[in-house]
Amino acid sequence: MTMALSDFYAKHAHYRTRLDLRTRDSADDIVTAASEGGLDTWYMMKKEKVQAIIGPQRSAEAKFVMELGRKAKVPIISFSATSPSLSQSRSPFFIRTAFDDSAQVKAIAAIIEAYAWLEVVLIYEDTDYGNGLIPYLVDAFQDVGARVPNRSAISLFSSDAEILRELGRLNSTSTRIFLVHMTASLGSKFFILAKKIGMMSEGYAWIVTEGLSTLLDPVSSEAMDSMEGVLGVRPHIPSTKYLKDFMKRWKKPNKMTAGLNLFGLWAYDTVWALAMAVEKVGIENYSSMKRNVSTNLASLGTSAMASQGTVRSFSL
Repeated sequence: MTMALSDFYAKHAHYRTRLDLRTRDSADDIVTAASEGGLDTWYMMKKEKVQAIIGPQRSAEAKFVMELGRKAKVPIISFSATSPSLSQSRSPFFIRTAFDDSAQVKAIAAIIEAYAWLEVVLIYEDTDYGNGLIPYLVDAFQDVGARVPNRSAISLFSSDAEILRELGRLNSTSTRIFLVHMTASLGSKFFILAKKIGMMSEGYAWIVTEGLSTLLDPVSSEAMDSMEGVLGVRPHIPSTKYLKDFMKRWKKPNKMTAGLNLFGLWAYDTVWALAMAVEKVGIENYSSMKRNVSTNLASLGTSAMASQGTVRSFSL
């Protein structure tokens, strides 16, 4: 995101507006993200008087933060909260610059149809992110003549023993086609355990959704080895000259051992889109949020820019 700001204003030095990037860390905790005090969204809206927020990263956090954005009339712009349950119809101030997860279901269904598989077991993490995609997958499979005889929701806090017990239950059924919809933290542990009990061998077929296939960099070598033969889907990124140049510049100063994933690229593009939108709206429309010293959520101030009716002109 910092590189995006630098690149954008190097190319648009004549622009009258400038984004001022402030960062806060919610520590992947919904309560922390909503609380006042510390590094959180409330602080950014109330104390920093921001006019837009990029984030949060997870769908569970976004579900709450988008309500704060609606209350304060501050745009919440997310490049990584992909659950289909996060709809702009719930809050006109929520803007998603990533594909929502439902965009991948036709590609997955096409794989199922191509192999003429009649049954698929769904395994997913028991979060807003995990649960949000399931109805879309079930409908898509039905459209290609496949059914879901079994499904398994696994908690992020499941112990190895609990996951092994659930894998044993699934292995006792006749279906050997599995679709896994998890984030990398849970998914990497899951596949290590699946291999441990022999479920990654010949006779089984595994498909992973975009969230896991896109975020393979953080997983361990053991997890990567256990996922040999797994088929994953992810959005196509055209290999342009600009992208290649950016990747070279990214790796040089950062000496990155891991590649820049899709969400990093979406973050870069999101900053460019927001900077362009701010210039389009015009600096004269930008004033700070109305001051309100109360800590009551109901008394959260509203953006003066929003009250002028200009927030809706953001187009990303």
